[in-house]
Amino acid sequence: MKKIQLIQTGGTIAMHSHEGKPELDINKFTNLLHKEIPELSEIADLSTEQLFFKDSSDITPGHWKTLSLHIRDNYERFDGFVVLHGTDTMAYTASALSFSLTNLGKPIIFTGSQVPMSNIRSDAHRNVINAVELATHPVFDVAICFNDTLFRGNRSTKMSIGDFNAFTSPNYPSLAEVGIEISLNTKYSKPSSDLRCNPLFDNSIHVVKIYPGLNPEMLSCIDLSRTKAVILEAFGSGNVPVDDGHSLIPFMETCREYNCHVIITSQAPYDSVDLNQYKSGREAKKIGALSAGDMTMEATITKVMYLLGEEMDEETFRSEFERNIAGER
Repeated sequence: MKKIQLIQTGGTIAMHSHEGKPELDINKFTNLLHKEIPELSEIADLSTEQLFFKDSSDITPGHWKTLSLHIRDNYERFDGFVVLHGTDTMAYTASALSFSLTNLGKPIIFTGSQVPMSNIRSDAHRNVINAVELATHPVFDVAICFNDTLFRGNRSTKMSIGDFNAFTSPNYPSLAEVGIEISLNTKYSKPSSDLRCNPLFDNSIHVVKIYPGLNPEMLSCIDLSRTKAVILEAFGSGNVPVDDGHSLIPFMETCREYNCHVIITSQAPYDSVDLNQYKSGREAKKIGALSAGDMTMEATITKVMYLLGEEMDEETFRSEFERNIAGER
């Protein structure tokens, strides 16, 4: 029987109703887990670890580092890992770990729930059972298991607040579907080298959502002397305003003068940013802006933080950002 570690980090799945409102209670959740899902012992030799206990809105790169180091330190003891995590930032954490933990030869499966496990109509029971069982399969990836589907973590994004089908993978097919049988859609090979763990993330970034009427002067409040990258969430295939009075070209030029990277992603979750397609994209590219391609916003942000944490020079950063390093693009 495979040895799987269940790592608890908090989130809705661990909440308990108190005076009609959900709140985190680590003791009640631990007892509930063993009471509600005793059949987990029939799937795997399971052990649990309460690593931290947070609402996922409070998760930071420091928690990504803690989780990465914990998995590294326990990597040889287990055949796979299941991480219970809040849904709001699950795709960020899964994306971050896909960069900080490379040469994976074991599954790291994230799951959680839309409704606390203590509620009668909760999706927690199904999600946890599916995640644990998938962690016994040869899925050498950081993935998200939700509503009978397994997605690559750095290709996932949360799309629904109130539906059990909370996640989707806009530009990459699912890794597996869970029905009467588990159907794996991807075949993995064991890595030829040992696990590499480098959980250094630099959050010296700004994310700017472009909208009609954005006043470029409002961006002057960004201290570019302390900012290493600006991510512009643009329209369509990477379009930004370029007309007089609202043009973002001068702002991007100023960013480059400060050696601040300019990354362009899209507000449209499907398909890919192409800076060669329209005039504004071509002008941005000429300045030195980089395309996020078909990456999710979560993967774009965490990849930029990860590469900045590596403290690489300008050209290396550019080539590594445009390279597919963990299946993210």
